[in-house]
Amino acid sequence: MSSPTGPASGLPVRMPRPRQPGRHRRPEPLVAPEDAPALVLAVPGTPSAATRGLAEEVVSIARSELPGLDARIGYLDGDDAEFPTLQSVLSGAAEERTARYEQAVAAGAEGLKAPDGPVAVVVPLLAGPDSALLRQLRHAVMESRVAADLTDVLGPHPLLAEALHVRLSEAGLARADRARLFTVATAADGIILASVGGDEAVQAAGITGMLLAARLAVPVMAAALDQEGSIASVAEQLRNSGSQQLALAPYLIGPEIDAALLAAAAEEADCPTADPLGPYPAIGKLALAKYTTALGIAPQQPQGAPVR
Repeated sequence: MSSPTGPASGLPVRMPRPRQPGRHRRPEPLVAPEDAPALVLAVPGTPSAATRGLAEEVVSIARSELPGLDARIGYLDGDDAEFPTLQSVLSGAAEERTARYEQAVAAGAEGLKAPDGPVAVVVPLLAGPDSALLRQLRHAVMESRVAADLTDVLGPHPLLAEALHVRLSEAGLARADRARLFTVATAADGIILASVGGDEAVQAAGITGMLLAARLAVPVMAAALDQEGSIASVAEQLRNSGSQQLALAPYLIGPEIDAALLAAAAEEADCPTADPLGPYPAIGKLALAKYTTALGIAPQQPQGAPVR
């Protein structure tokens, strides 16, 4: 029995654990600095309800990782009504920052400095480099006449290899976990990593491809969807090296390419295809990492799940 002051003699007493000092303490949660630049997610391709939904999920993930984040979406080929262009989003962010400063001055705030530094950090919604799209992005930022930083694309990164693995497993083309002793009858023994952006994109995709090959323990080769014969050539190389059951893994987020091109590539390689990366959680985390790194407030890069 227990006494009013605690358990009866001889029974263990659960005491609260003291807060751990030093390196074992949990880090304080990161919060967006006051009046920090906006994160503007630059969405390529033809705007649609589907691409808007995808982009909204990505910025929602970023906001959940960094409370107080001002995250916006701008379209390279928008119409300024339903789909605001990147230029109009940047101009709006600049006007709002100026208005906040003027309101603070009018309210009698003391010691205020005129806002300086970038109004926004533009993060391309691209897994790999695409010189044509990046040229469009740079032009759009210059046309806006707004002080904005443009980051690199999201890859290569281990988190993208993890996302590719998940998409292949969802399509029944790879085992979800190599540690479990089961097989997938339709699992591929060779992966074509499909990118867009020519040779530069293929080289960058190849880095993520090596990470994916380590996860799946099967050969992975990158190819360009926008280069004639690239997909067929890589499929032939994989089959000549002994792979008989191929799969196409789009190294794409989605909006940057017409879905019909993916279907045609799968037909050309005579193999099934997984879905593009889409709004996989890693995409939002990587977009945020590009933003925080540009501002110098990133405590660490996002980590992927361990290879099993």
